This record gives sequence, C-alpha cells and structure tokens, in this order.
Amino acid sequence: MMTVAIYGIRSCDTMKKTMAWLDAHDIAYTFHDYKKEGVDRTRLLDWIKEAGWAELINRSGTTFRKLPDADKTDLTEEKAVQLMLSNPSMIRRPVLEASKLLIGFKPEKYAEFFKS
Repeated sequence: MMTVAIYGIRSCDTMKKTMAWLDAHDIAYTFHDYKKEGVDRTRLLDWIKEAGWAELINRSGTTFRKLPDADKTDLTEEKAVQLMLSNPSMIRRPVLEASKLLIGFKPEKYAEFFKS
C-alpha cells in the first residue's frame, strides 16, 4: 500500500477537488494544511530538488501578486524558498508526496499515476 500525503490549504478549491478525487478512487491519504502547520524548510528543499523551485511557486496566486515588486523580481532559489516559507499559500497546490511528487491537480495525471 502506497503512503500518500497531500499538502495544501483546506479552503482551496483545487484541494477540495483533489481530496474528492482521491476519496472517489479509495486512495487513503494524510493531509497537511500549510495555513495551520506551515511547511518545513527541509521538506521544501526536498521538493525543490525533485521538481525545481519554479515549479513549486505559484506566480498566478493572489499572495504572489500582492508582493512588493522587489520581492517578485530577480527570483533566485534562495529568495523563492524564503518567500514560500514565510507565505506558504504561495506554494502551488496540491503537492502530493508518494513514490514521486505530483504538483498541481490534473485528474488525468492522477489517474495515470495511481493506476500502477
């Protein structure tokens, strides 16, 4: 049995769709809420190692758009890490940890991943 953990924010529509999809396919998971529990630096760095920081940072979200221009320009990995640690809602949702990392929710990607 594969252990699945999803990370995100409970009130997020994409998270609700993800959890509904997992429930409908009888896939057990644990849920980690960034808003309540934050995200630890080590885990974030592990995700970055696997997926890259540019894939993890949600540039289209309100949190990112509200940042001062100085924070949004000339992003480096370290600057992105600091922003995501201090504003976890800036991390794309969901981040699903299983035998590999899935970022964002696309039903067809999940179906492909979980059929094996």
